[in-house]
Formats: sequence, structure tokens, C-alpha cells
Amino acid sequence: MAQLQRIAIAPSQIQANVITLGKEQQHYLGRVLRLRGGDRFIAMDGRGKWWLAQLEGEQAQILEQLSAENELPVTVTLMVALPKGNGFDEIVRYCTELGVSCIAPVLSDRTLLNPSPQKLERWRRIATEAAEQSERCFIPTILEPVPFTTSISANLGSHRYICEGRGDYPHLNNLIESDTSTITIATGPEGGWTEAEISLAIASGFQPVSLGRRILRAVTAPTVAITLISAAFH
Repeated sequence: MAQLQRIAIAPSQIQANVITLGKEQQHYLGRVLRLRGGDRFIAMDGRGKWWLAQLEGEQAQILEQLSAENELPVTVTLMVALPKGNGFDEIVRYCTELGVSCIAPVLSDRTLLNPSPQKLERWRRIATEAAEQSERCFIPTILEPVPFTTSISANLGSHRYICEGRGDYPHLNNLIESDTSTITIATGPEGGWTEAEISLAIASGFQPVSLGRRILRAVTAPTVAITLISAAFH
């Protein structure tokens, strides 16, 4: 099925093995992908289910349910301080491809960006497109941006890490345990976390970790962190 195009749908679009396609989906399938009646594609609900479907005008007929084992065996939440510009677009795209489960944007002391509601819609659309492209079964959850202090107290999993570019901290590689079921990892803004933020994270149960000897950009560190986690559970 690797040659077939994939498209995300909402579970509510399915009734009696028939998918009712929205206008944008019809445009994408017909005008962008140039599929015609009778052509097949894969529909995914972003919650773990795939179906082989056949295009029939404004609808599609489900032919069979498919199975795929391409998700990480660990739930990974990425807390990431919002970078300036459109850098967060890249973070969402690359980390979705790498298998992240949830992305929690945070407003840190050094955050320069004050995102609009339209930004959140854009990020969720990018996550959907990246999940389709990388043939994932799940579309990551993109949360609304909140202050660092709010996010740090809400993430109460047993394996929590905060990446810090300076300081004598253990490398993330040396701390990941193969039997872990959930991981939360936080990466900072341009200029790094403040001392107060690191202290608060430690007090909240986060382990400071290093991603290596070099200082990484705010848009690079999240991808490196999720890559290391993904490789550990490959």
C-alpha cells in the first residue's frame, strides 16, 4: 500500500462504510492528487485506524480496514519554548515525523513570540500533513501555548527531562530506559532557560539533561531530543 496517497479524516465522516468528503478533501484528492472515480487511497482518522478507500464522487467507499505498526512504543510529550519567527512550524513538522505524541508550546521568560489563534490552527494543520506524509497512525496533539510555570506543573509523568545547553548534566542518551511508557522532555528558547526556570523544573521533578557538547538552536534541540528518544525505542 506504500504507493497509495493518505488523507486524514474525522471519525464522524464515516457512516456505514462510506466516507463523506469535505470540500477541501475533494479538492485535494481530485485537483492536487488528481485521483478519479475508482481510484484508491488510504484514509486515516489520526487515532490509530487506517482504511483502504475508493473514491466515488463526493464520497469514498471503505473497502477494508488496514493495520500498521509504525508508532513508537512510548508516549512522548515535547514541551518547547516558542522560538521566534516561523521556527515552530519546523519543530511541529519534524517532530511529528519522528513520532512525538503531544507538543506543548510554552511561553518562557525569554520567549519573544506571542502567537495568535490562527497560529495554533496552522500548527495543527502542519501536524496532520506531516502525519499523512510519514504514514503515522496518530496525529500528535498540539496544545495551546501556556506559561512555562503552568506547563511544568501539568506534566507529572515519571520520566521528565529538561534540556540545558550549559552545565554539567548527564546526556539524555544515558538516561532513557527501554521499559519506559511515557516521557516528557522540555527544550528552551533562544538564549536558553533562565536559572529560575531550571530551578522550578528540578523542584517539579524534571531531570536536567544535555544533548551534547555543542549549543543547539532553539529549533534544532527539539528535533535532536525526539530523534534520540526515537532511536532508543526503534
